[in-house]
Amino acid sequence: MTISMSESLRAATSVVGSLFLCGLLVVAGYRVLLHPLHGYPGPLLAKLTAWYAGFHAVRKRLHLEVADNHKKYGSVVRLAPDRLVFNTVTAFRSIYQSDQVIKSYTYQSTSKDFRPNLLTERNLDAHRAKRQLIGQALSDRSLRAFAPTMLQQIDTYLGQILANPQAVNMTEKTRQLALDIVGRLAFGYDLKMQTQPDNRFVIKAMGTSHYRFNIYHHLYFLSRIEPTRLLNYLQHEAREKYWRLLQTMIKTRMGQDRKAQADLYSFIADALDAQPDTLNSGAMWTEAVFFMAAGGDTVATLMCAAFFYLSRNPDAYKKLADEIRSTFSSGRDIQAGPQLASCAYLRACLEESLRMSPPVASILWREQDPRDGRPFVVDGCVIPRGTLVAVSPYALHHNDAYFPDPYVFRPERWLSVPGNEEACRKAHDALAAFSTGPRGCGGKSMAYLESSLVLAKTIYYFDFEPAAGALGEMGAGRPGARDGRHRPGEFQIYDVFTARHDGPCLTFHPRGDLCKKDLEASG
Repeated sequence: MTISMSESLRAATSVVGSLFLCGLLVVAGYRVLLHPLHGYPGPLLAKLTAWYAGFHAVRKRLHLEVADNHKKYGSVVRLAPDRLVFNTVTAFRSIYQSDQVIKSYTYQSTSKDFRPNLLTERNLDAHRAKRQLIGQALSDRSLRAFAPTMLQQIDTYLGQILANPQAVNMTEKTRQLALDIVGRLAFGYDLKMQTQPDNRFVIKAMGTSHYRFNIYHHLYFLSRIEPTRLLNYLQHEAREKYWRLLQTMIKTRMGQDRKAQADLYSFIADALDAQPDTLNSGAMWTEAVFFMAAGGDTVATLMCAAFFYLSRNPDAYKKLADEIRSTFSSGRDIQAGPQLASCAYLRACLEESLRMSPPVASILWREQDPRDGRPFVVDGCVIPRGTLVAVSPYALHHNDAYFPDPYVFRPERWLSVPGNEEACRKAHDALAAFSTGPRGCGGKSMAYLESSLVLAKTIYYFDFEPAAGALGEMGAGRPGARDGRHRPGEFQIYDVFTARHDGPCLTFHPRGDLCKKDLEASG
């Protein structure tokens, strides 16, 4: 009896399909029953595949999913076949302060396009050298030298609020302001984001880049395969436009004297001469690009969150307004220095905003350094080699063991006053917004300074409230939403490694002509 070709093909297909299915069942059985992490709790899909976390990363809500998983499964959750995420202060310290760990291999997802920078550098020694050098641009002395430039940009922001105080989208205003400031700090270049639209495409370009990186952070294999060329093609025009702008910025700065601007280049020029191999000029500009992303997005998110929460919490708003307006006799007196640093409630409002809506809500994966032979232990768990570990800042910040009523905006929890000392200490120990240890954010001082100046000056010159109608609800959760965004009192962030957001939309009321007079006096 003759067997037709089509029957043979069907039979072969059936055999291949059966073998493939058997292979999947074997892998699934191993990952669920025999894998070194099989005893750790977590969603079944997460135990089977990295696509569980990848799916929620694509939806920009992985931070919400992880927080929900910790409530279901406890302080340690298996988020992928080879990944564990913890939710305790002790784990936060063990992972990010340990000399046994390095950044995970997932940070290499950008290596085809960019040199390693402070974010993506995995080698501890190389990172330490870069941080020491770049840190000079973020030292207290350097920030004092840069402060007049920062204040000029803030004056531009205040002038725009004064000219158009109705229904102001603070995401737009603060991003433009933050990028104007960091453009001057990184390259000594005036991007004019606040006054001209030409360079505002950078905001979308950076968001798209961060989003792609965050997906690769959880689905690393996508960064290694050819289909990613399609993404590069789709983004080609925006990428080329962004790189042309960066080249213009670099050429403009290199055509000036080293000390012509109070910027990254001027702050580290002497050190570059002394250590030419540590950070050559080409690599230095890679670090400056990192400044753009880190100093632009993250600071804007902090400012937006603070404006959102203050506009919806009248008691906190009044306390902060009273503090600012009683501390400073004039808006022009609000500058970097002891007076601003003495505003404890201002700092508390910023820290509570960082807690509730962290600018980097994503999971920062770490792995044991392959050169380290010691057992790596986190919260009593001996971590098998090859396992990625992390703490979710958003989940930790909403752990009621450290922050009672975690979805309530309560700046008082950050004040070390009689009766609150222990709670304040626990809160500060659990603040993960800037990470910690040798890999902690070097721009912490600048973020606090910039946000403090903007918030203090705004609240000195203006009263503000949510805009009328639907515009006033921008940035808030939606009651009844089933995706974790159901709290109207929570500023909604979208996890793309850094945070994306829209709003709040506020209406401002000038306090007499204080702002107008001071802006006119400053020229």
